[in-house]
Amino acid sequence: MLTLLGILIFAIGLLASIALHEIGHLAPAKKFGVKVPQYMVGFGPTLWSRKKGDTEYGIKAIPLGGYIRMIGMFPPNPKGVQDREQLGRIGLMIESARDEVLSEISPEEESRTFYKLSVPKKLTVMFGGPFMNLVIATILFTISLSVIGRPEVTTTVSEVVACVPTSANPNGIASTSGTCDGGSQTPASEIGLAAGDKLISVNGLEINSWEDLGTALSNQAGKVVPVTYLTAAGASVTKNITVAGIESEVFTDTGEPTGEFSTRGFLGVSPSFELVQSPIAEVPGFMTSVTASSVSALFEFPARVFGLAGELFTDSPRDPEGPVSVVGIGRISGQITSSETVPTIYKVGDLITLLASVNLFLFVFNMVPVLPLDGGHIAGALYEGARRQIARVRRKPIPGPVDTAKMLPIAYAMSLVLLVMSAIVILADFIKPMSF
Repeated sequence: MLTLLGILIFAIGLLASIALHEIGHLAPAKKFGVKVPQYMVGFGPTLWSRKKGDTEYGIKAIPLGGYIRMIGMFPPNPKGVQDREQLGRIGLMIESARDEVLSEISPEEESRTFYKLSVPKKLTVMFGGPFMNLVIATILFTISLSVIGRPEVTTTVSEVVACVPTSANPNGIASTSGTCDGGSQTPASEIGLAAGDKLISVNGLEINSWEDLGTALSNQAGKVVPVTYLTAAGASVTKNITVAGIESEVFTDTGEPTGEFSTRGFLGVSPSFELVQSPIAEVPGFMTSVTASSVSALFEFPARVFGLAGELFTDSPRDPEGPVSVVGIGRISGQITSSETVPTIYKVGDLITLLASVNLFLFVFNMVPVLPLDGGHIAGALYEGARRQIARVRRKPIPGPVDTAKMLPIAYAMSLVLLVMSAIVILADFIKPMSF
């Protein structure tokens, strides 16, 4: 039940993000007088729609995006009407698409077309969608980091392991009688450490972070060392312990097992976590770091997707750093909410961070300067503006709108590539689901 709740929360959040992205386009388009016949969330068959004014508002069956349809996205051919018999296959495709766009423009509506807008207004309309995702990400990251906070490991004990783990008892659980059958008590259990106690020093080393405990015990197996801790009641206690030793496998820097084992010191305690709120001033820096990672991931995305395709029908494990579709992210959301050991506030923070990350990636992705993405239209408008400025400087006639229809072959090819890559990742999320 909790898993379904997590999936539902993510689905609603994603649909809201898509809807707001399209509003980012819709609001300035209407403000500048462009006629917008459709505003749709989703693709495919229409599930619900209602017309208000010039615009039909609706929800479609496949929640993988959305769109608004503005009249006059392509300008008339600057060369005038073309002889179709003289056009090649690509030219015919471009002119057919142009005719379809221009056919719905009545003479009295020509001033309401997108191509008639000035360059700044075109940029405002096309940047409005990605900008809305950026705003959503900023708000959600601020809530996650500065209101809820991020969990950080503390030096306070959350749990004491009763028995030193063995192959027969890997979790160190005591028997029903409270003894460690065939094993021994952990040092922490022997000296009476309890949940809520705070470690102060071990073997003379001050414990300021949980990593300090590992450093203090690393080579002390079998040796007697002093442990100082502060009880939950506030009393300072110092006791000597004989450090237990457990064997652990040695791995290379790349995570590959070496086949060797080493003995490390073991106290028998687990750390607690606390939520630490970051100052709001740190949110932009955090987002800059995440954005840089998203840009890097975007460059690697095609190679990772086709690498993933090769892993689908093999026994090799899935790359935990690889791409994930909305199906996979929905499953991760379900795993977050289904955990019974994680406090609810931590789950809320994780879900908000996940949705914020998705919105930030949508911002970065939509800014790629290739049609049919928003960045392609933005690049076209910037080129148009640059061309007009050069014409003014050279005292030449001001050129008309950039003929973005000529970019349709690239747009169709890009759409096909995105469709194939999306199908691969979605298939992977069904065959080899990613775990959180």
